[in-house]
Amino acid sequence: MALSDDLERIAAAQDEPVTGVLAAELVDGTRVYLCAYESGDWLAFDDAGKPVESRRVVREAASLAALCEVAEDLAGELEPPPRLATNAYLDAVGATAGPEFATVFAQAAPAVDELVAEIERGYKLPLS
Repeated sequence: MALSDDLERIAAAQDEPVTGVLAAELVDGTRVYLCAYESGDWLAFDDAGKPVESRRVVREAASLAALCEVAEDLAGELEPPPRLATNAYLDAVGATAGPEFATVFAQAAPAVDELVAEIERGYKLPLS
């Protein structure tokens, strides 16, 4: 199944309007879909469509997705959307950028941290 099909499947399964779905694949191979709702709330789902309740998994997926977005903004897109945020993709984007990439990328860390905090604050379920 193509990533676009997975994103559509996750979005269609929601009981309220979704403004976006970000997909991330963690180091252990776990795929996570972060859904942003019109209400401002967030909820993450695993590949089976079950809500994620692990704070660590939500944070890792949100951080990875945000870092890939920042990297693309700085270095350009390597793959057309939709794109799966992975560490390998992040490495590939970084490898195509110039030496200033690391400095600018490091400066983006507060914005990434703020997005992760926003997702946690607006998360629709208790996180463990």
